[in-house]
Amino acid sequence: LLFARGVQAVGGALAVTVPGAVDGWLHLLAAHGTMSFGTVAAPGIALAEHGFVVSDMAGASVESSRTVLSEQPGWSEHYGRMRAGERFLQPALAGTLRAIATNGRDALYRGLVAEEIVEVLSAHGSTMTLADLAAHEVEWVTPLSGRYRDLEVLELPPPTQGVTALTALALVDALGPLPADPVDAMHRQIEAVRAAMADREEHVGDPSTMRTSAAALLEPKRIAALAGRIDPAAAAPWPPARPSPGGTAYLCATDRDGMVVSLIQSNFMGFGSGIVVPRSGFGLHNRGAHFSLDPAAANAIGVNRRPLHTLIPGLALVNGRPRYAFGTMGGDGQAQIHLQVLSQLVDRGADVGTAVSAPRFIVDVTDGSVALEVDIDESLAEGLRSRGHVVTRLSTLGGAGHAHVIEMTDLGFSAASDPRCEGAALGI
Repeated sequence: LLFARGVQAVGGALAVTVPGAVDGWLHLLAAHGTMSFGTVAAPGIALAEHGFVVSDMAGASVESSRTVLSEQPGWSEHYGRMRAGERFLQPALAGTLRAIATNGRDALYRGLVAEEIVEVLSAHGSTMTLADLAAHEVEWVTPLSGRYRDLEVLELPPPTQGVTALTALALVDALGPLPADPVDAMHRQIEAVRAAMADREEHVGDPSTMRTSAAALLEPKRIAALAGRIDPAAAAPWPPARPSPGGTAYLCATDRDGMVVSLIQSNFMGFGSGIVVPRSGFGLHNRGAHFSLDPAAANAIGVNRRPLHTLIPGLALVNGRPRYAFGTMGGDGQAQIHLQVLSQLVDRGADVGTAVSAPRFIVDVTDGSVALEVDIDESLAEGLRSRGHVVTRLSTLGGAGHAHVIEMTDLGFSAASDPRCEGAALGI
């Protein structure tokens, strides 16, 4: 039920670690919000109680999950009811959200909901306890900071892959302006991504047990040395790694007062563990599936450890002021898409709509091959093959993430939602 090298099982109780999202919402709202949780959650409660019509994309996600999750407790009875074109109601979830509005974090981390979480998990092999849930603490962290051209880019520190995005950006930046030739330019970006993803595999995990720090990984001399190893005409060898599929939602928002939010959360792989807390009406994640079973690995499983995860909401500043809020779903693709979107904005001078729509590549961390979206010209694919890359094609638009961007300037806001998904860019 956990990742072993090259082997993945999606669901199950052993992959569930203590869920932190709800506690995170409440702390963020208390520190920076102007409304109560009940007010903020009211539209979500209404959608849960009165339902919404399931889209074709959501319906397809349910259908593709049936074979792997139908045996997980509660999944078929809850999410398995979803059908494209039909209304989906979640009255139990509405009740849980109301309880959080009334009782705060204790509604989830203590009391009846906590007991139900432990009950369903322990019945299927987990050792999570009520004390584990009650002991959860939100950690406020200082973002990592890196440079890309004239931008200061902010990413989350380990156990996220924020350092991976900053490493890829730093490597491309260190190599100078992108070549005019599109094959040379994409080869350079791919090699930077491959080096950064190999770094992630070797070094990134729970920061309390990492053998090196994120700051050391981003040290300028080290970046220069890594950049010096990138061959402008040939792909480097590739080490094996564990893939990290996505099941993630990203959003960004800003207002006239200058508040900017870049937020991402996830059940990890689609419906996560597949386990649904029955009387409370919500599914549990499977983030623990990304732990390594190799005790020597940076991301080794252990008591009170957090697994490496892929969630990296991004912000970019110019002269200390926010310029871009950006991010994407996409598992391993997230750090890669950060590079490609920012490169479109900065190196190509693209507007935000063009930047999120532009065709992308995704490096497969299992073997270092490169998957191109279907609308990338075959001549570019052949050029990459001539440099030693193994090139495939992405079969679905979602395989290249769902990126969203807000640009903030003295003239106002520009926003774009990825055409690969069902998102929207809205001014309210």
